[in-house]
Amino acid sequence: MSARVETLGIVWFRQDLRLADNPALLDAHRQCDKVIALFIDDPMDQTVGQLGAASKVWLYHALCTFNQSLEQAGGKLLVLRGDPLTLLTELIASSGATRVCWNRCYDPLTRRRDEKIKKTLSSKTVKVGGNTEAVSVKSFNGLLLCEPWDLTKDDGNPYRVFTPFWRKLVQRLPGPAPLPKPRALNLFVPKQQPAGLEAIDALDLLPAIHWDQAMMQHWRVGEKYAKKRLNHFIENQVGNYGENRNIPGVEGTSRMSPHLHFGEISSRQIIHALHRKRRDVLEKDSDAEKYAREIGWREFASHLIYHFPAMVSKPLDKRFEKFPWARKNPVSVQAWQAGQTGVPIVDAGMRELWQTGWMHNRVRMIVASYLIKNLLVRWQEGESWFRDTLVDADLASNAMGWQWVAGSGADAAPFFRVFNPVLQGEKFDTQGEYVRYWVPELRDVPTKYIHKPWELASELRPADYPAPLVDLQQSRLRALMAFDRIKASLS
Repeated sequence: MSARVETLGIVWFRQDLRLADNPALLDAHRQCDKVIALFIDDPMDQTVGQLGAASKVWLYHALCTFNQSLEQAGGKLLVLRGDPLTLLTELIASSGATRVCWNRCYDPLTRRRDEKIKKTLSSKTVKVGGNTEAVSVKSFNGLLLCEPWDLTKDDGNPYRVFTPFWRKLVQRLPGPAPLPKPRALNLFVPKQQPAGLEAIDALDLLPAIHWDQAMMQHWRVGEKYAKKRLNHFIENQVGNYGENRNIPGVEGTSRMSPHLHFGEISSRQIIHALHRKRRDVLEKDSDAEKYAREIGWREFASHLIYHFPAMVSKPLDKRFEKFPWARKNPVSVQAWQAGQTGVPIVDAGMRELWQTGWMHNRVRMIVASYLIKNLLVRWQEGESWFRDTLVDADLASNAMGWQWVAGSGADAAPFFRVFNPVLQGEKFDTQGEYVRYWVPELRDVPTKYIHKPWELASELRPADYPAPLVDLQQSRLRALMAFDRIKASLS
């Protein structure tokens, strides 16, 4: 009797750098005797989906911590660089792997690439112990609470308004329980292949000038810390979420977004953790439900990008393609990027972003409105800057957020809604703690003027803080006049 030949599977990790609740990993573990854990960096990916500088830094640390988890299980992360189809084809041929698994992504670039890879690899065979075996290619939902094609309106069309989308999604929650971490994971590392920390270092994800070190002091990375942060938030903060989530000067949000972006934790794990500890999670307007809705917004963005892939670079409402934006003004854009606009709440947000790779969500809306409506700069420029500087720069959520402010997206705020940064600051940063922390030039300004220092007598204004780039009222009127020029086609 011939000896049984061990089966080998490949798990291609992308935005799912975790062991628990990972359907692709669990499938390979259950179907194969041994598993290759693979990550591929594609240097030719010069598209809108390419990671920005801040996200590359997070990815480096995420890969390192994930590799540590694999080492504890007796293996390493195989790290390859190049065209994924070519590399997977070569790895299958050299290793004899008969199963390839991954968790689905929903952006247009990755979908097209994955469809091609799946079709090509599914037609291949390999020699295993003298036998010819077909290659099985499986993809799974490891990202979303519900697949985009499974959650549609009654007529089969996709949702473009969040409230009915959320109402239907809630009916399916909490949904299936998160999958367990594989027991006794049997990892295989091919010889003479780049793996582990040395291979991760070779990807050159970190910048040559080490600005990243200060940024990462604000973060702990990896599956372990994602769970720890979530538990801390649920135990200590979610009960006041409705009250505190809009106040940038307090720790009122979960800051789970970068962990979700790199798949160190799943939306399903978050919803179930909320449901276990806060039974009111699905009760309308409870604090826990308000937080769950934010997970719902993230889900909504992924559904939108699946159904409307052009939204990453073009207005979802095509009539906004005719909007009369201002002529390009690099000086104003650079001042916005550097937090030197002369508007305190805007500058505080942009400096927080630059120093930490993150910005409070309320402030994201304020700085976006200022760029789009007060400076009349195309939303795509802001989206691009956020994508480069945010550690949580999710392609779908970022594009949805910018189009929401611009008035051209799904369920968007109307263009004529212009955030007044002074009133926003006075409402959500009442004592100016947030502004004083990130804009130290204004530390000694009286609270009455902290959000409008230009109203101080000239001799009392901080000499090292710039005057406003534009007059807020005049620039608002300019934006509304520009909107009037296309209003007829929007009605």
